[in-house]
Amino acid sequence: MNEQAIASRSAPEELILSVVKTHTRYAEEDLIADALLQEELGIDSIMIAYIGADLNKLFQVPHTVGTQGVETLAMLMARFLPYPLRNDATQLLARLQAAATEDGAEGSDEEGEDTRRAVILDVVKQHTQYALADLQPDALLQEDLGVDSIMLAYIVADLNKLFELPVAAEASGMETLDSLIERFAAYPLKAGAAARLEVGGETVVVEPETAAGQQDASDYDSLTMRDFAGDNGRDLFGKVQRFAPFLRDRTDKGLFWYGMPFRSACTNRAVIFDEYSGMEREFLMFASNNYLGLANDPRVIDAIVDATQRFGATNTGCRLIGGTNTLHLELEAKLAAFKGREACIVFPSGYSANVGVISALLGGNDTVISDVYNHMSIQDGCKLSGAARRIYQHNDMASLEMALQKADSRSGGKLIVADGVFSMHGDIAKLPEMVALARQYDARLLIDDAHATGVLGRRGSGTAEHFGLGHEVDLEVGTMSKALAGMGGFVVGDREVIDYLRFYANSYVFAATIPAGVAAGLIRSVELMEQEPERLESLWANIRYLRTALQAAGFNTEHSESAVIPIVIGDEQKTMAMGRSVRQRGLFCQTVVFPGVAVGDARLRVSVLSTHTREDLDQAIAIFTEAAEENQLFARH
Repeated sequence: MNEQAIASRSAPEELILSVVKTHTRYAEEDLIADALLQEELGIDSIMIAYIGADLNKLFQVPHTVGTQGVETLAMLMARFLPYPLRNDATQLLARLQAAATEDGAEGSDEEGEDTRRAVILDVVKQHTQYALADLQPDALLQEDLGVDSIMLAYIVADLNKLFELPVAAEASGMETLDSLIERFAAYPLKAGAAARLEVGGETVVVEPETAAGQQDASDYDSLTMRDFAGDNGRDLFGKVQRFAPFLRDRTDKGLFWYGMPFRSACTNRAVIFDEYSGMEREFLMFASNNYLGLANDPRVIDAIVDATQRFGATNTGCRLIGGTNTLHLELEAKLAAFKGREACIVFPSGYSANVGVISALLGGNDTVISDVYNHMSIQDGCKLSGAARRIYQHNDMASLEMALQKADSRSGGKLIVADGVFSMHGDIAKLPEMVALARQYDARLLIDDAHATGVLGRRGSGTAEHFGLGHEVDLEVGTMSKALAGMGGFVVGDREVIDYLRFYANSYVFAATIPAGVAAGLIRSVELMEQEPERLESLWANIRYLRTALQAAGFNTEHSESAVIPIVIGDEQKTMAMGRSVRQRGLFCQTVVFPGVAVGDARLRVSVLSTHTREDLDQAIAIFTEAAEENQLFARH
């Protein structure tokens, strides 16, 4: 839209434009009134329907106004402008106008405080995908805006590239949007022509520095994975070119072992090709999620082979159109019964299950309240939904209640989301308190049992069974690639909710389903889990033995209560060195650094299996102890 059109827009037009921007993530300059929504702006019929649904909530329409036949932004405005705004839209409108006045004030030059503030807000908008109206100065970055430590690290890294600071700013201590603005707005913008930030109709041109922070490019030990995330340059592959030598350096030093290929089945031990030495060798395996050993059970493998021979390699379609097999229905019935719920829906992966269910149930007027340590699939589902995001401190019920109280001011629904077992920390969600708060504040509750299914509860059915709350959790998500020894994800709950997800969860509707052979193997795995409880007993005997021994040796295992046991080190370089020393001694576990965890929270992640022998566990304890002493990392507490 040109400057004259911008200046002449009415308040309701501003509101409509804000809704469109929130859904499309387009800059204002791209939203030309007569541009074709579908052909030129890529706004398909599904997105325009969501936009229309939001506008129906903001305008006083006598009946639902449809979006059929709407081809341009001008036509969309013409469809709704004849109606007055609802009362609950006036507050949003006031915030929009205040933000526009502040950031679009005439006379502010490139070095003015208003412009610098707007540059900061623009960076925050790019990372959070919030509309400007949602970015209130006193908003808490984490609790109110859902900006976790990893996202904040990205934001601060980008701002360090845009502002002339004497010393690069750290993310610590920045708790509100205002504190972030104050930290940077006192310094001038850098000159250059690599990134464009729109501020009040003017183009501010800035130049990012190198990912190495102007350090010697060969000094890779001073860098972390965070330094190569995001870029303001015009070449999308600029960050790729900087990351390549860093990756080679880490790999040549034996620090990066990500993606090393297995040359055997993965049990308590596995043969892996060591690309660093160019040789294959057997390792003690403490990086597998095959918690109950079912992935190697001959009966599971036979079920997969038999079903594959009968039904073929794949289903070549999504579940709604040509992709449903009788085994899929049997698997869903089996999982629903195992979890004690009415119905189940199976997704292609655990990741797509979280993304699909969260984005299907939540919209722009809703609020999702998420634990700061939740898995990335949950975080991505929250962002994709367009809902307001609130993050509460890890397992902190006072923080959760505060977030719920703030969400009460919004007109939509509330969803609390948390891992049952936190995948990088091994502790368990405080489910009884969460259930009580959900009921008190009229919120729904979703628990992701990826690392709890097959581990927690008397029968291994997960977190709800562990606490005796089988019918108190609204939705339970699970993955089938861990204890269940297959692939795919699932969601269980009330039948009406599951039926709704079959038509509105895009990662189910528009994705090919798991092969029939995989479904058959999963059915057999669930049967064996129920028939052979000694697997779960062996797993917990091993968990207690190893965790107790590691703690006695002086390792920081945080508050692990599951088959995931972290060895927390903190510094990324020291953690990499520790991981290398462990592997040199013949043990394979996960080395977790940013973005798996926040910078400064690096760790080794140890996964315990029911198939580990006492000899395996004793050997592992000796290896961890020797590696820690070699790297002078022994920290007793």
